Amino acid sequence: MECDADDGFGHEGCDGPEGNWACYRGTADNQRVYTIDAPVLELDVTFYLLIMKEALVGLFIGFASYMILSAVQIAGGLIDFQMGFSIANVIDPQTGAQSPLMGQYLYTIALLFLLSTNGHHLLLDGIFYSYQFIPIDQLFVPFGDHTLIEYLAKAFSKAFMIAFQMSIPVVGSIFLVDVTLGILARSVPQLNVFVVGIPVKIIAGLAVIILVMGMMMKVVTQLFNFLLLTMRQLMQLIGGV
Repeated sequence: MECDADDGFGHEGCDGPEGNWACYRGTADNQRVYTIDAPVLELDVTFYLLIMKEALVGLFIGFASYMILSAVQIAGGLIDFQMGFSIANVIDPQTGAQSPLMGQYLYTIALLFLLSTNGHHLLLDGIFYSYQFIPIDQLFVPFGDHTLIEYLAKAFSKAFMIAFQMSIPVVGSIFLVDVTLGILARSVPQLNVFVVGIPVKIIAGLAVIILVMGMMMKVVTQLFNFLLLTMRQLMQLIGGV
């Protein structure tokens, strides 16, 4: 075997079949990667219980997050009721159920706003760091704890208050329009208030929505911050941290 050339990996003498094989062996030894020896999990009852626990925790946190984000649809429902859009509903593509028209519109804008501000990255980080609060080998979780249930009730009530804050400018403005139409109905009995009132309330409601859309996005930002805080505290309560 001749050993005159350099193979480029620091091995001299790689001429001939035997030299090439020796160079290959040396290169493979240098590039060998050693992994951590993880313990082998047995497919016993505990393993399946851990899988069920992870699924329940994910469903629980996901349901709580959806209930908080549904505050946007609640605000849209309150606006629709005042504008007269509650007569016609649209199909929610996520659930297949009927949802208010303005509620679905505001919910779509809120999701687009969340994506544009990279808020979904924070949600993915929350899923990643959830294993710090809820260990993967923790078999039982305190779903029936009164502290957890009480915190969820407070979180949902605060989400409803945020929905009320989003809808109150439009609802209040349309209420003033209703008062004006009521005065006109008493002053001019020949006027058909129902026929005149519906387009007037729709125009007034859309105008107010355009004016307060910036304020609504600020409230949506508060809702997202509250969602992240709620997810963190829920994981702490479930994990017992």
